[in-house]
Amino acid sequence: MTLVRRAVPGDAKEVLRLRQVMIDSMAGSGSSTDWHGESLPLLRAKLAEADGGFAAFVVDHPERPGALAALVAGTVDYRIGNARDPYGAAGVVFSVATDPDARRRGYARACMEELLEWFRERGVRRVRLTSSAEAEPLYASLGFRPKPDPLLELYL
Repeated sequence: MTLVRRAVPGDAKEVLRLRQVMIDSMAGSGSSTDWHGESLPLLRAKLAEADGGFAAFVVDHPERPGALAALVAGTVDYRIGNARDPYGAAGVVFSVATDPDARRRGYARACMEELLEWFRERGVRRVRLTSSAEAEPLYASLGFRPKPDPLLELYL
């Protein structure tokens, strides 16, 4: 049985470490960790908010006390409602990572299931994420389907 728990402020450094694992796995992402120090105080504050629109779920590493084996994080964003979703609560999964030495044990799946339940409890009807090819089978098994909509992005 995998023990998934909600991340707490004391997990912030490990959450950033696992987020960096995910970032490092993406092509052309750059591997600088200079931003961690700047990000840490706000992440700790967000992890302390029990009822905010952000949540991270983790699994403790079974062989390394104090380390995390897996991380899944997401937010609930408000969108103006529509016919299929009158409340406009949209879930966004933006960070899924498993420590390289803890992969293929079901940790990411267990964390995703907890995050999806957290979304349901908040009235979310639609969840979006961007996936690597390696992770697509996991998401497909959870019910995610590819969308043909193009994504445009602007950095300010």
